[in-house]
Amino acid sequence: MMRPEITEADLVSLKEKSRILRIEILKMLAEAGSGHTGGSLSAADIVAALYFSKMRHNPKDPKWKERDRFILSKGHAAPVLYAALALSGYFEKTLLKTLRKLGSPLQGHPCSKLLPGVEISTGSLGQGLSIANGIALGLKMDGLNSRVYCLLGDGEIQEGQVWEAAMTAAHYKLDNLCAIIDNNGLQIDGHCCDVMYIEPIVKKWDAFGWHVIDINGHDMEAILAALNEAEMLEGKPTMIVARTVKGKGVSLFEGKVEYHGLAPSRDELEIALKELEK
Repeated sequence: MMRPEITEADLVSLKEKSRILRIEILKMLAEAGSGHTGGSLSAADIVAALYFSKMRHNPKDPKWKERDRFILSKGHAAPVLYAALALSGYFEKTLLKTLRKLGSPLQGHPCSKLLPGVEISTGSLGQGLSIANGIALGLKMDGLNSRVYCLLGDGEIQEGQVWEAAMTAAHYKLDNLCAIIDNNGLQIDGHCCDVMYIEPIVKKWDAFGWHVIDINGHDMEAILAALNEAEMLEGKPTMIVARTVKGKGVSLFEGKVEYHGLAPSRDELEIALKELEK
């Protein structure tokens, strides 16, 4: 299947979507007074490419049988998913203000029982890829052409279950599965290389039988090209290693581990919004 060329207008539109996602992420986190800033911002470009270009999905029919599925394995980055769902039309954008509030469907981690568009409840790290495997295998058994996208954190792949899932996906030749690592180099306890060394990521996934694509995770053209390449591949699952910056988009947060699980203050939000709105 031939994919349409990526036009300059497409790139401009998607970059604007990424910017808006980051603004909404910061607004809801500041309103909540808690949550995960760094990893939500670092994944914004990837999520924008998926929801506003690559994935087949229908906000008016969230359970559409032939939809593509997105699994946010790094469930603590829920704000980026909520922002994408709201901008896609799954629910009113005003609901974003209720993040982490009592009774809100926008929990600290995604809950599929409460919010349309959330495929599966996630947040216990290491489990998302196994879930994605099961969905991808089920889609094949049902004869559907839908694809499954799974976003993992780089600290998350220190979990052993991830590597069991990596073997499983390759064994069953799940070419309808594309996983993406948000490789921003930082986790809650510090630099990934200090907590538990995870490199060489590309060689490891290649050795486990995956097709691996190594990209700049903030280069929209590279993200779209990698997603298109994954869709054309047969006989193997694809892993996109997206090299990103924690807190991307706001100099106040970029590359700072303390903002892994820290929401911006009101003053920080004001500074951040001025930077994003330039």
